[in-house]
This record gives sequence, structure tokens and C-alpha cells, in this order.
Amino acid sequence: MNYRHAFHAGNFADVLKHFVLTRVLVHLQQKPTAFRAIDTHAGLGFYDLMGDEAGRTGEWHEGWGRLEDAFADEIEALLDPYRAAVASVRARHGETIYPGSPAIIREFLRPGDQGVFVELHPDDAETLRARYNQDARTKVMHLDGWTALNALIPPPERRGLVLIDPPYEEAGEIDRLGASLAKAVAKWPTGIYLAWYPIKDVAAIDRMVAELHRALDRPALRLDLMVSEPDPTRLNGNGLIVVNPPWKLAEEAGLFLPALAERLARRDYGAFRCVPFGAEG
Repeated sequence: MNYRHAFHAGNFADVLKHFVLTRVLVHLQQKPTAFRAIDTHAGLGFYDLMGDEAGRTGEWHEGWGRLEDAFADEIEALLDPYRAAVASVRARHGETIYPGSPAIIREFLRPGDQGVFVELHPDDAETLRARYNQDARTKVMHLDGWTALNALIPPPERRGLVLIDPPYEEAGEIDRLGASLAKAVAKWPTGIYLAWYPIKDVAAIDRMVAELHRALDRPALRLDLMVSEPDPTRLNGNGLIVVNPPWKLAEEAGLFLPALAERLARRDYGAFRCVPFGAEG
């Protein structure tokens, strides 16, 4: 409840999370049947990079700000939906705006698709309602995200994704992420899950992934992006567990992860990992 994403909007963690999110949304759009996208820890929806909070930290300069220069053509082709989503949100809300995951999801919803944005903080939930409840394709819920993860699946559409992006304010949330994810997959085995985590204690993440590997009967990917030397006392990088990844995502990650690691590196240190696990790992 104390975490405020406005201070961190557009940072290197947002870049990885939103890049992968857009690749999954592009995949879901390839079939005409409707899908549902559930964001369990939605935040405010979008943020002003020139606002007070983002201005205090300036974290976006080492994230989204480093994507201003073009990459190689094959990377740009993968980045294009992400760049287009940011541009579309800015066209409506201002050139200094950076979209959170609800705003990005909304850009990919077709008639019949549904976005569900869950937020526990009462003020943020009210802001989300003002921004998104007027759209018939989106619904805002004031609810604990962990509760929502269990309560909102499987959705009526039977196709879709769940983005799990908790603030990690409490001890043991890495373990909670793994246990909650395994339970959710058992309840909705065909959904696509994107579970984000910060990288400080690599050993704790390794244990969580090993336990998930034993629990899952579905394919999964571990995507890690490191932007500074390993140090358990501070944030060194971030990662995503993707359960039921789109069939080309591992191949795409093999292209974009090294490119991001090079571009977002701090003090010449950047590293990445793309590891399949689960039923086909």
C-alpha cells in the first residue's frame, strides 16, 4: 500500500515488462475469438514523466529514455507495437505521458475483448475508474491483487492473459508469487501468465523457479534482464515468468534480451537469461 509506481514509471523494469506484454497481446490478436487481459496490480494506468514523482527519481532516463535511438531492424520490428502503444496514449493524454500496463492493454483490445484492472490502493483505484470505466471494454476493481488472481479465473472468454506485478513490499513475496502462480495455472491451465519479479536475491528466484518447474504441467519461460552487477542489497535487474508463452516468444526473446541488456546496461554491465522450464523445459 506504500508503493507508488509514479516514482518508477518508464524505468528499465517497465521496459522489459511492457515489451513482453505487447508481444503477448500481439499474439492474442492473431485469432478472431475474444480474449480477456487481467492486470492484478494495475496502478494508475499512466504517468507523467515530467510530473513531480517521476521527476524526483528520473528513473525513466535509464529505461524508456534509452530507447529513443533505433535498434537493428529485426529488433525494431518487435518493438514497433510497444512504441505504437506509447505513441497512441501520448496522442490522447500528452507527449510526456508513459503508459502503465492498463493503458497498454487497452490499446490492444478489440470489440468483444475485455480488460480487467485490479488495484488495492483506494486513491489509485478511484483514478483508474475515472480513466477507464467509461470504456465498455474495460473494468476497474478495487480489490487485493492476490485475491483477484484466484477469483477472476477462468474468465468467460477462456482465452487471455494474467499480468501479476506486485509491489514486493512484504517479505516472502517471491515465494508467494510462485505458489500463487502454480495454483492459478492449475485452475486455468490454458491462460497465459506473466509474473514479474525484481532481481536482488538471485538464489530466492532460483528456488522459486525450481519449485514451479516441479509443479507445472505447462510450458514456461524465465526471462531475466540484468542492468548492473549482482548485489543482494539493491535492485540489479528484473524478470518475468511466462507460463504458456506464445510459440515464438522464446525465439523473439533471444533477439530482444541481448539488445536490451546492451542498451540498458549500467557501468558497462548488462546480462540476460532466457530459460524454458515446466512441462517442456
